[in-house]
Amino acid sequence: MFDVGPILAVTDHFVITSGENVRQVKAIVDDIEEKVAAEGGPRPLRVEGLDSLEWVLLDYGSFVVHVFNADQRAFYKLDRLWADCEKVPIRP
Repeated sequence: MFDVGPILAVTDHFVITSGENVRQVKAIVDDIEEKVAAEGGPRPLRVEGLDSLEWVLLDYGSFVVHVFNADQRAFYKLDRLWADCEKVPIRP
């Protein structure tokens, strides 16, 4: 997870992850929504990309989750783009 709050005004953290195919991407998205809800977290304010499952964005307000398929993650390289930001560990 990247602490992007000092740079972006729209959110505090980015989580970037990926799956190898559309089934994995969908499963990851579903699991994230389920686990955030189970922890008492909010529902996403906005979800984009479910039609293609190449890059799904889950906007929770204070954090945004990017779920890519492997090819899109390699193409957009968000990990490299935000590499200068502090990395915050995610508890299991």
